[in-house]
Amino acid sequence: MRRRAVLTAGALAGALALTGCSGSDSGSGGAELSVSSPYMPQPVSADMAAGFLTITNDGGTGDELTSVTSDVAGQVTMHSTVGGAMAEKSSFAIPAHGRLVFSSGGSHLMFEKLKRAPKQGQTVTVKLTFAKSEPLTVEMPVKSATYTPSTGH
Repeated sequence: MRRRAVLTAGALAGALALTGCSGSDSGSGGAELSVSSPYMPQPVSADMAAGFLTITNDGGTGDELTSVTSDVAGQVTMHSTVGGAMAEKSSFAIPAHGRLVFSSGGSHLMFEKLKRAPKQGQTVTVKLTFAKSEPLTVEMPVKSATYTPSTGH
């Protein structure tokens, strides 16, 4: 009888440990978001800059990027570019097992009302907020104004 109580207590402790380690959506096939290739070209304007990155969702559920904030800007807006026409958007879908790409000439982030002029070699902190997932904080390196990534976008 004592052995059964020890096994039951051990099983309960193991289950609690696993519950504590899992993300809020990992057991239900939720979104699994990660960020790659973040960068900001050194701004050529004193009050505005652009930002680019890729958000990958390896999970079984889609999510939505709903807002972006940064320590360097009064506000950060999200824009899509289709056929040369730029439009501000309030959110972007991130499909299950898919990617959301912000790239030069396409969808992008606009850092407006700059509080300081980011210089090449510095980093800018960016907080990404989602509809379902926990926010992600990203360190975005500032590259030369003419930087073009070779991969990732």
